[in-house]
Amino acid sequence: MIRKALASLTLIISLIWPIALCANSSASNNDAKRLPQHAITMHGQPKYQEDFLHLDYANPDAPKGGTLTQSASGSFDTLNPYNIKGVKASGLTYLYDPLMRRVWDEPFGLYGLIAESVEIAPDRSEITYTLNPDARFHDGSQITSEDVAFSFEMHKTHGKPVTRQVYGLVKEVDIQSPRRIRFVFGEGYDAETAMILSIMRIVPKSYWHDKDFAATTLEPPLGNGPYKVSSLDPGRQITYERVQDYWAADLPVNKGHYNYDRLVYDYFRDNTVAFQALKAGAIDIWREQDIARWITGYNSTKDISQNAFKHGRPEWLKALIPNGAKPLFEEKSVRQALWLAFPYEWVNKNLYHDAYEPITSLFPNSELAADNAFLKSQLNQPQRTRLRQANQLLQKAGWRVKDGILQKDGQIFTFEILLNNPEDEKIALTYKRNLSRLGIDASVRAVDSAQFLGRLNEFDYDMVFYRWINSLSPGNEQAIYWGTAAADQFGTRNYARVKDQEVDDAIHALVNAVSRAELIDAARKLDRKVLEDYRIIPLFYAGKDLIATRPSIAIPENTPVYGPVIETWWKQ
Repeated sequence: MIRKALASLTLIISLIWPIALCANSSASNNDAKRLPQHAITMHGQPKYQEDFLHLDYANPDAPKGGTLTQSASGSFDTLNPYNIKGVKASGLTYLYDPLMRRVWDEPFGLYGLIAESVEIAPDRSEITYTLNPDARFHDGSQITSEDVAFSFEMHKTHGKPVTRQVYGLVKEVDIQSPRRIRFVFGEGYDAETAMILSIMRIVPKSYWHDKDFAATTLEPPLGNGPYKVSSLDPGRQITYERVQDYWAADLPVNKGHYNYDRLVYDYFRDNTVAFQALKAGAIDIWREQDIARWITGYNSTKDISQNAFKHGRPEWLKALIPNGAKPLFEEKSVRQALWLAFPYEWVNKNLYHDAYEPITSLFPNSELAADNAFLKSQLNQPQRTRLRQANQLLQKAGWRVKDGILQKDGQIFTFEILLNNPEDEKIALTYKRNLSRLGIDASVRAVDSAQFLGRLNEFDYDMVFYRWINSLSPGNEQAIYWGTAAADQFGTRNYARVKDQEVDDAIHALVNAVSRAELIDAARKLDRKVLEDYRIIPLFYAGKDLIATRPSIAIPENTPVYGPVIETWWKQ
């Protein structure tokens, strides 16, 4: 099964979007006539019918022109975004188009781009793409089935681990004509396989056939997307220019997109320096992650607009995560006591200006979230009451305070909190102080990124400060997050080391849901089960995207459920 195939992978979540597929077709079995479709969706029918003119969150009359300058951190050393080597330059996704384009105002929908239509077997065992006859690379050459087959082989052989795993489920590639290509899936495929294949970016065979696709390169490649590289200062700046004769500019799915003539990414040593560049007018847009700075750091800044965009996607599930395989955290009552001891009220008030909400769901801020009233009721209690309850739970579990130290059968209650982000240290130290009131000796250790990821992948921690990313279409990745099979497999993301049959059953129901209602019900069952066992200590979420912009930037009126889409903005 694909869950097993993906179980050895780390995050790529922006690349693994879990889905179940529903064909917009009247076919009821594999022998039925398969009708060409302009879109494929998670469940039900696509939001946009075949004759749609533009996406609701884009302004089809947006003017073209101007330069948009954004910041990036660190440096880069390659312009090849599709292998595992090197540090990729920002903005490379603009160079290549996929077979189908994702839209952001429905849970999961893909619409024709390079592939103007698709035909899918009702059991989703195969998919055939008919390419748009106008699809072109930047040199004017036509995109053909040979390019699609070549791209598939390059991604499968040299791509990121998740790509290689999923593409490995294809057992046959059948080039039927220069504009038609069929993929047949083998053992282990499921409903999401065709969807992942459909977002494959297409590269030109004529350009790459005599080059090393696995290598890093600073040579601007031949693309087919809305922008191409116009200049670069390696590691410091990269500039893209809009392709004036971009073949897909007038397709409905692209109307009102890619309005700037130039996109510039300036690289800065860190976010502090980059923010100063924003204040100095050197960059045009800034995604704010620091709520304290959002509230207090812009007071003396002129010519900057602060925009708070509400959205309906699940926020990042940030949490302190006890390693459930450690004997210290095996008992539910102990895990609950640790959750009760977290100083939610103090942290939100003193570090976040009371601007955040405590996370009470695996899918915060979305329709997938269970009510989990048992958490909310306890969060409403004063911190003193919560600490008293935590102490009672620890005593019932056999732990006693002796000489100010929590002990049980000669064992001292002590553990290490591992983190990588210096900004998390304030939270961890505040939590440490609360734990000391219970007699718990918690230490806080910050390590560099390489050491952190190494220890994370090997489950080498007592408690870790980390996060998960979810979409509105959760599915197979939940087995990597919470499934029993992933609990002991290094490199997976079951950081809490959950092993629970009810959790596995909920994941199975979620992955095999045939309707949106079934998916939501399964997601909420999973949500309740994980949280009622206090497997994690969830933190906070904002429920909105905070973006600062220069006054010259114009933004469409409609914000889709997934949040603002910068590709639809323009210079006014």
